[in-house]
Amino acid sequence: MGQYYFNLPDLGEGIVEAEIAALHVQVGDIVTEDQPLIDMMTDKATVELPSPVDGKILSISGQPGEMVTVGTPMVVFEVEGAGNADTAPAEAPKTEEKTPEAAEVKTPEPVKAAPAPVAAKPKPVSPPKAPKAKTGDKPLASPAVRKRALEENIDLSQVPGSGPAGRISHQDLDDFIAAGGRISHGAKKARTGVEEIPVIGIRRKIAQQMELSKRSIPHYSYVEEVDVTEVEKLRNFMNANREEGQPKLSILPFIMMATLKGLEKFPECNAHYDAEQSMVRRFDGVHLGIATQTPNGLMVPVVSHAEVRDIWDMATEMMRVTSAGREGRASREELSGSTVTITSLGKIGGIVTTPVINHPEVSIIGVNKIVPRPMVINGSEIQIRQMMNLSSSFDHRVVDGFVAAELIQFIKGSLEQPATLFM
Repeated sequence: MGQYYFNLPDLGEGIVEAEIAALHVQVGDIVTEDQPLIDMMTDKATVELPSPVDGKILSISGQPGEMVTVGTPMVVFEVEGAGNADTAPAEAPKTEEKTPEAAEVKTPEPVKAAPAPVAAKPKPVSPPKAPKAKTGDKPLASPAVRKRALEENIDLSQVPGSGPAGRISHQDLDDFIAAGGRISHGAKKARTGVEEIPVIGIRRKIAQQMELSKRSIPHYSYVEEVDVTEVEKLRNFMNANREEGQPKLSILPFIMMATLKGLEKFPECNAHYDAEQSMVRRFDGVHLGIATQTPNGLMVPVVSHAEVRDIWDMATEMMRVTSAGREGRASREELSGSTVTITSLGKIGGIVTTPVINHPEVSIIGVNKIVPRPMVINGSEIQIRQMMNLSSSFDHRVVDGFVAAELIQFIKGSLEQPATLFM
């Protein structure tokens, strides 16, 4: 039998370290080749590492949340044959199992000391009774006793204190409770527990990305309401007459189409900003990121080259990549490379949001809930219209406020006159 050392492999794109996201095995497990071992998280995606061999796991280095550099020994296997111990690092991780060859070391028994002579037991003297605090005075007690009394819903003014000047001790509380003196008055017991939750995995990546965005990007937000009554009529008509295999359209593909047309007129909003090189990179193609809530946290799957897709293809690809993100199947390529992001709270509601830009992008389009509201039409007529707010943010270093407003107004006009989306 030999040992096989499995080191963290090169994960591509110049990545030098990754975070342990999950362990699928433990010491002592018998595994087969290609069986999932460990999930490693990079800045772009989560990568599943399969077992390179058949064998028994002798040791595992690291726990979820720890960062590991490429080339670090991760798992040691016991395998048939010689293994690869000759090429293993000098300091390999220690095995967690006890080897049968390990000698059992007995600890010598300590020498028993001679028993000390027993002193004569003094006659107990009854301490003088402490005066009880006057009614209406604040009970005397330490902070620890007061905290315990609060947790136990006990009125300290009702507890006889045995200490100096009627000071209340923990023993006094015990005696009071034992005598059935707990005070409740229907009050709820105070909750004092604290749950500590490690910020690891995708949650840590989200936190780091949001911190980077808010710390480095001067956000400028612009909000406008949009009458989507006509585009909703068109959407319902297209869904009722769609061909077999075509997806059911939501409002998002129409917003994506309007955004595409707007970016043709305002290309400065379809860009990345590199602060280190003081460089703005404008893109010919439009890769639309769709902010998606998943069981593992917020992800941004990407509809790549949206500029060459029609509305049906756009909807199909959006559903595919967002489903892959929710189910944890999205590849690194499907979660990176966006040039503009669209974020939507769907049916949750909200009048205004201030979305955080997805660094290093310079624009994010936020979509709020569609609600029916009375609106004045043609200056005098009141109608119930389907209204929706667009709450968007821009990098003010790259996108001037006037340009940002023009882009949103263009999107608004396109949605209010949806025929122009197909012209």
